[in-house]
Amino acid sequence: MSVFTSGKHIYVQFIDDLRGHTLAAISTLDSQMREQSVNDNKQGAETLGTVAAERAQSAGISKVVFDRGGFKYHGRIQTLADAARKAGLQF
Repeated sequence: MSVFTSGKHIYVQFIDDLRGHTLAAISTLDSQMREQSVNDNKQGAETLGTVAAERAQSAGISKVVFDRGGFKYHGRIQTLADAARKAGLQF
């Protein structure tokens, strides 16, 4: 589970490192997130983490390694990870 944040958006990808393929992905730019008016704040990160976990589970992923991409583990990153754990992903 790779997470990247920019000034305006949050991106989450589930990547198979052995094959180098993205298995599932979601971001605040996704049409489902835009319909729900998800922003890049903590509340948006929580919603994104929950939906990301659901997409991962529908792709057959239940256990992940969390890659925060060098970002500090606090704020939006921590909120996203906590929401994904709560939704059933194992880290």
